[in-house]
Amino acid sequence: MPPHPPRRSRSRRQPSPKPPFERVVELHGATVLRVCRAVVGSQDADDAWSETFLSALRAYPQLPADANLEAWLVTIAHRRALDLVRKRKRHAVPVPELPEQQLGTRDGVPEGAGGDPYDADDLWTALRQLPDKQRQTIAYHYLAGLPYAEVAAIVGGTPEAARRAAADGVRRLRGDLAVRPA
Repeated sequence: MPPHPPRRSRSRRQPSPKPPFERVVELHGATVLRVCRAVVGSQDADDAWSETFLSALRAYPQLPADANLEAWLVTIAHRRALDLVRKRKRHAVPVPELPEQQLGTRDGVPEGAGGDPYDADDLWTALRQLPDKQRQTIAYHYLAGLPYAEVAAIVGGTPEAARRAAADGVRRLRGDLAVRPA
């Protein structure tokens, strides 16, 4: 009787290798920018975005291949944006008079133009005035597109609490941004 070939054990499939970091930036850069804007506003969002990807680049080699890249980057973005907020508060310099704020443009169209009932600055201002948990859950769920279970893992609590905080925040935003007569 001929010997049997050795049996291959049915082990778990090896996780696919991680994508190159450049691809990670391409895939998740816009999401990270939305989170940064929600936390620090549009003027400082680029700085927070850069800090996020610098930190991520340093840690990327040790990241497990099966990690959820988007949730990992959103967590880093949240922390870097908060660091930037703290840093800006410590180094705030009073000025005798505030400069005129110019209406920004996006793709050649002024922000707030195009039939929007409010401009983007009003939205970011109202978003910054929300309590931290409401602002964070709105940013992570609606701007970053994360499910409530992942949002809860980032901000703490249960998915139901994250859903409630987001709903309360959206209700408050709708009230704060009610269309005002022109």
